[in-house]
Amino acid sequence: MAIVYKDAQELRTEDLKELFLSVDWSSGHYPEKLVIAMKNSGTVFTAWDGDRLVGLINALDDGIMTAYVHYLLVDPAYQSKGIGKELVRLISEKYKSYLRIVLIAYDSQADFYKKCGFEVGSEKTPMFITSLWT
Repeated sequence: MAIVYKDAQELRTEDLKELFLSVDWSSGHYPEKLVIAMKNSGTVFTAWDGDRLVGLINALDDGIMTAYVHYLLVDPAYQSKGIGKELVRLISEKYKSYLRIVLIAYDSQADFYKKCGFEVGSEKTPMFITSLWT
């Protein structure tokens, strides 16, 4: 398995749908919206096994101070192979001059992000208005 990483915001609906549904994220039911979301992101790094999209990270940013990592997902068949860590490394390197890189982690994934250098915020609560169920 030779994973290739790309800086690519132009992605196909089929690839995004397959990847997002592989991790049971409800966003995968809206692949046309995901295509637009990726195009409008500040940065999108992807991981490919041949022509198969197996991982993705994206960030929204203000151009100078803050980057918000919105999605990080790796197809379950490719997890625990360092792909997620490499995607986080690519984002961290891209935004190294920024003052803050922010993300909201599911509790079950917090340890992964801690290993990647993120810290749990104190006196902060993530809040949402959402139609998604995952």
